[in-house]
Amino acid sequence: MSWAEFQSLFSPLDLAAVCVLFAAWLSIGWRIEHPSARRPSVSRLMAEYRREWMRQMVMRNPRIFDAQTLSTLRQGTSFFASASMLAIGAVLAAIGNAEQLVGIAQDLSIAHDPKLVWEVKLLVVMFFLTNAFLKFVWSHRLFGYCAVLMGAVPNDPADPVAIPRAAKAGEINITGARSYNQGLRSVYFALGSTAWLLGPWLLIGAVAVTCWVLWRREFASRSRSFLIENADGMGHTRTSTDK
Repeated sequence: MSWAEFQSLFSPLDLAAVCVLFAAWLSIGWRIEHPSARRPSVSRLMAEYRREWMRQMVMRNPRIFDAQTLSTLRQGTSFFASASMLAIGAVLAAIGNAEQLVGIAQDLSIAHDPKLVWEVKLLVVMFFLTNAFLKFVWSHRLFGYCAVLMGAVPNDPADPVAIPRAAKAGEINITGARSYNQGLRSVYFALGSTAWLLGPWLLIGAVAVTCWVLWRREFASRSRSFLIENADGMGHTRTSTDK
């Protein structure tokens, strides 16, 4: 099949919807990770709490609580990595049986697209699931690095290397959390991209809903308001717009 024949299988609206999907995915991710100073995201607020966690860890002895908390974070990344792998397997199975999807769609009078069109749409879903899996795996590894750094922090708070090592552990923890959040966003967009199976307009609508959910949770949720009320002294100054 030539490129011109491949393009003829998709309407301009389909191509536009896919462009909107990827543009929204990149844009909302960038905005969450690079918020304005006047309106920080939940991810940015939590990054400051993670740094504060490591500063408090230096003074805490024993550090069983810190080890248990980090173990919980690693369990979360492991769970989502496993779930992503299962979802990827399910999508691959669906691609391998695309004829059945075509038959179901025709029976329901949803669409009369050829098998290749359904396979391409499923590949878009698999792209986001694969990206999520890779992000979760990397996050799990970074939290492992953080555990090693936390173990290397001396028990004596007066030790000159205690604070610098705790700060390193905090930054690695933040990097792991960033990768974890990126994986979650990919899962959200993987769910949204399944709407393309029903048409480009539904895909655009699903993308809009996904972006609204992500924006609200990061910039307008009640949890954010609770976090920001106690953010003074950790690198964020409240303003009237934060209340």
